[in-house]
Amino acid sequence: MLNLVDAISVWAVPMLLGVIPLYGLIKGVPVYEVFVEGAEEGFKMAVMMIPFIVGILVALSVFEASGALDWVIARLSGPLALLGVPAPVVPLMLVRPISGGAALGIATGLLQKYGPDSLIGRVASTLQSSTDTTFYVLTLYFGSVGIRKTRYALKVALVGDLAGFVAALVICHALWG
Repeated sequence: MLNLVDAISVWAVPMLLGVIPLYGLIKGVPVYEVFVEGAEEGFKMAVMMIPFIVGILVALSVFEASGALDWVIARLSGPLALLGVPAPVVPLMLVRPISGGAALGIATGLLQKYGPDSLIGRVASTLQSSTDTTFYVLTLYFGSVGIRKTRYALKVALVGDLAGFVAALVICHALWG
């Protein structure tokens, strides 16, 4: 099983980078021109997103500086440990939906302290790659296109994050527990 996971992780991105342009060429799509057009649109979108990025970063800084994040982590570490969540990983689980940069910092710290081949290092790495920065994404993308009523998007995204957390824990415990 580990050999299969290793093989997939080594070849997945190179295959996609080769297959997608090849498919476009076969379908008669002017691949380079479409790429340049998409890059131009992406740059325009990035400029429109700047106010929303600043807003979410300020909100995250206020949340952390107020001590609210530490308070939540202290309250959840014990109960989550009963469910098989290593206590050092709890901050990563809480920060990941809010900020990718902060989550990466936490994951890097865990890898440096416990090592990449420890259960904590593997859980941290898997959590980092199996979930997304939900609040950041919703704020950024919905805000940049003017969507104010997100309806069920936040609930569905948080359920997706929870599913990613649970799957990461189950898989890590099954493979390396």
